[in-house]
Amino acid sequence: MVAKKSARKKRPAILFKLVSTADTGYFYLARRNPKKRPNKMEFLKYDPVVRKHVLFKEEKLGGGKN
Repeated sequence: MVAKKSARKKRPAILFKLVSTADTGYFYLARRNPKKRPNKMEFLKYDPVVRKHVLFKEEKLGGGKN
């Protein structure tokens, strides 16, 4: 008898960018589960371009302007 592998469930988390508010263009990638955290996220993180900790805000990953 051959044991079947269980189907792997898709993660409920979405991938998004944390973009620097210092307008340097620097960003981090992160994940969040929209069911557990429905609000947009903001963090104080290090921006190596300005060499300071600045506020990073969530944006969509595809984020290009059409």
